[in-house]
Amino acid sequence: MKIGDRVRFLNEVGGGIVTGFKGKDIVLVEDADGFDFPMLIRECVVIETDDYNIKRKSSSGPVSVQPEKKINKPEITLRPVELSGGDKLNVFLAFVPDDIKVISNTSFASYLVNDSNYFMYYQYLSAEGKAWKSRSHGLLEPNTKLLLEEFGREVLNEIEHVAIQLIAFKDGKTFAQKPAVSVEFRIDTVKFYKLHTFSESVFFEEPVLIYDIVKADVPGRQVLVSADDIKSALLQKKDLEEPKNKAGRREVIKNNVVEVDLHINELLDSTAGMSNSEMLNYQLDKFREVMEFYKSKSGQKIVFIHGKGDGVLRKALLDELRKKYNKCRYQDASFQEYGFGATMITI
Repeated sequence: MKIGDRVRFLNEVGGGIVTGFKGKDIVLVEDADGFDFPMLIRECVVIETDDYNIKRKSSSGPVSVQPEKKINKPEITLRPVELSGGDKLNVFLAFVPDDIKVISNTSFASYLVNDSNYFMYYQYLSAEGKAWKSRSHGLLEPNTKLLLEEFGREVLNEIEHVAIQLIAFKDGKTFAQKPAVSVEFRIDTVKFYKLHTFSESVFFEEPVLIYDIVKADVPGRQVLVSADDIKSALLQKKDLEEPKNKAGRREVIKNNVVEVDLHINELLDSTAGMSNSEMLNYQLDKFREVMEFYKSKSGQKIVFIHGKGDGVLRKALLDELRKKYNKCRYQDASFQEYGFGATMITI
């Protein structure tokens, strides 16, 4: 960690620029409002660094800018700092507007954020019909974010259907093997025109639109459904619901005879908390509902299956018939077909 590095806090929201140090354990961090405040070094993680273009104080006193240097790869070994809890993969695809204040006209940048202790070979693709186009590919280092591309609104139609592929590993040490990741999803490009869809994030100072690629080792999943699939599902749902929605009844028609099973377990999925009288009233309500629906259809035969039991429901049905439907004829239904637990009514 050096002066000029950008850090974020591990256990608090926020971060800033390193402006100095106090002793071995404290770092001074300048926030977005320009205030310096102390934080424990172990509570910060570097998210951006500019090793060879930062301002430093020379031994003679004046501030100088060191010239850009090239890393001689055979002479240096990168050993990224590993963070507690970072051995679970957390990877995000982020879209950052260049100017959030003019969201309707601004361009955007896309980033891949690696919030884990693993290196990753990555590939970022967009669909072109049934084929795919590689938009960016390479190596993503641990606990960093990587700029994938910058684009204008004319490119939005190209990124409606995208995919991310990842292979995670650690360099020069043993590690827990992670399955290769391939996540395909759709991006709602309408969100790029709406200010409220961009929100605060610990990874960026600006509001961003973020999609989960992997979260706690679990790849993100998004159902990709075509318009034809949606239409087919809606038609199936309509066909399934029509018999029930016809009049809210559960009935079967056989040879022009309407059968209605009044057993309580056929009418309700659960009778928890209901008293016997409440269940009886519910059964009678269903009886009245059917009778009202068919009362003007002269000659219609209706069989109500009520069971033998102690005869309470059958007696209640007959009382209703005498009081409200005294022009209807009734008799015991076929013993052979229904046993002793059904009554047939003719309108």
